[in-house]
Amino acid sequence: MLRDPTVGGPRPLFRSLGIASSGLGAQRARIDVIATNLANADTTRTAEGGPYRRRVVTMEEGLPGAPWTIGAQGYAAGGPPRVAQVPRVGAVPYPGTIDGNGVRVTGVEEAQGEGPMVYDPGHPDADPNGYVQLPNVNTSEELVDLLSSRRLFEANASVFQAVKSILRRSAQL
Repeated sequence: MLRDPTVGGPRPLFRSLGIASSGLGAQRARIDVIATNLANADTTRTAEGGPYRRRVVTMEEGLPGAPWTIGAQGYAAGGPPRVAQVPRVGAVPYPGTIDGNGVRVTGVEEAQGEGPMVYDPGHPDADPNGYVQLPNVNTSEELVDLLSSRRLFEANASVFQAVKSILRRSAQL
């Protein structure tokens, strides 16, 4: 039995697996959003009108009894985002439940700030003065965030594997 009948959450032995899996899910969500930002770095017209706006994943500490991030569900049509398609802004697209500590994704929000204005009178989205509003996506910053998320994902995967190995060895005693 994986759940502690006295508390209602996972047994203390298995909480560390939940913590590591919450980190895996949160970093996967972050990687997915960063990939969407990079794919739309040159999108000057969206369905909402105007240039693409950079998205960021918001997270908080997972508290006992609170919803957790376990995986990347909740994208449109249940799959990964495609160019010019992003997770629902302001919604909590990564639900799940596990008790314990860790991290949970609280939503995906649009970043504040405007992208640069570039003079390109031949562009179809140019204003009457010949300027085009570009997305507020800085590809260098996105690549650094992607590298950071990837390293955090790998660290959580290593922790998960180590805990799994310890549990396996303790079951053999």
